[in-house]
Amino acid sequence: MSNKLSSSLAEAKLVPGPAASLIPEDFKPSTNLRVSFDGKDVEMGNLFRASECKRSPSILFDQEADAPGDATYMLLLVDPDAPTPDDPKFAFWRHWVLPGLRPLGSADAVAQIQPALTQYLGPGPKDEQPADLDLAKDDVGGEEFEQRRSFDTAKFVEKYGLRLVGANWFLGAGDGWKE
Repeated sequence: MSNKLSSSLAEAKLVPGPAASLIPEDFKPSTNLRVSFDGKDVEMGNLFRASECKRSPSILFDQEADAPGDATYMLLLVDPDAPTPDDPKFAFWRHWVLPGLRPLGSADAVAQIQPALTQYLGPGPKDEQPADLDLAKDDVGGEEFEQRRSFDTAKFVEKYGLRLVGANWFLGAGDGWKE
């Protein structure tokens, strides 16, 4: 795992911790996952208020060096400690599952060639400070979902043979949360 990613996840007690089932301690990203909300970049644990996350984020990443040109990827945006770190009774909360993502060559863009499996729903107006993970996985297909809470992300990843290729994360808090 990159030093910055590894240290930020360890400091937030996510790996080891609730995200360890998704992000192995020896993980090395094979692409740089860039996520931004209205131009504000997600940077390994920075804070976003619920009002900043109302609209779906922009997603950018490069094609892996050894991937075929027609490779597609899936983005999972999940909350590993919902609704709060002290009471993670709904973890993992599924905010967004977006399959069929394809980087567009040298252009700074990603094409979405399949509909979302789970439509985007931003972090809620909680006044605690949980973490939200953005995970890019190589894409092998999927299915429609009905429930967002208590999503067994690790089981989903295993069932569809997904492989982690990039990760980023942020802290989400309600607009009334005080540091």
